[in-house]
Amino acid sequence: MIERSLAGTHEPGNDVPAPLRRAWPKTLVPAAVLVPLLERAEGLHVILTERAAGLTRHAGQIAFPGGRIDPGDAGPLDAALREAEEEIGLPPGLVKPIGYLRTYVTVTGYAVVPVVGLIGSAFEMRLDPAEVSAAFDAPLDHLLDPNRHFRFTHRVRGIDVTVDEILYGERRIWGATAAMLVDFSRRVIVMERRSGPD
Repeated sequence: MIERSLAGTHEPGNDVPAPLRRAWPKTLVPAAVLVPLLERAEGLHVILTERAAGLTRHAGQIAFPGGRIDPGDAGPLDAALREAEEEIGLPPGLVKPIGYLRTYVTVTGYAVVPVVGLIGSAFEMRLDPAEVSAAFDAPLDHLLDPNRHFRFTHRVRGIDVTVDEILYGERRIWGATAAMLVDFSRRVIVMERRSGPD
């Protein structure tokens, strides 16, 4: 079902679609994240990181591995795989890309392409302490459950912004990462409705 829900999605270029660019008053920085789906006996899990406390942006927040698309990257997929290897030691060869989620524009001016990839075997995470203070995995079913999705108002630069939030135990996933998971959830629900009962 997960692969079918992403079938037909394609890698966008480094340029952000015009409607998204018009929605933000400055040049957007192209970025990409990997949504790593780890295959476990009990079902798919999502690997998430906790950003290092010393970072200038989004310190301490829960996020997917990712970052800016560098000039040397072939595109969002290349950037997402490179960042995942740098941040959590995930070899690109272990990742099977299965699709893309909608480009997300952050309030800090990034246009982020989420790349969804399956990881078919366990690997030993090696965290880069300069970027990541911790990493964990959470059941995909939990994160995609609409009953666990909440919204709250967050003040950014004097403007009230509505933000998505998902709780997992004592961890709070919010902002761009939660919004991407909510988008993922909606895609899966739409596909389930189209497919009907098995």
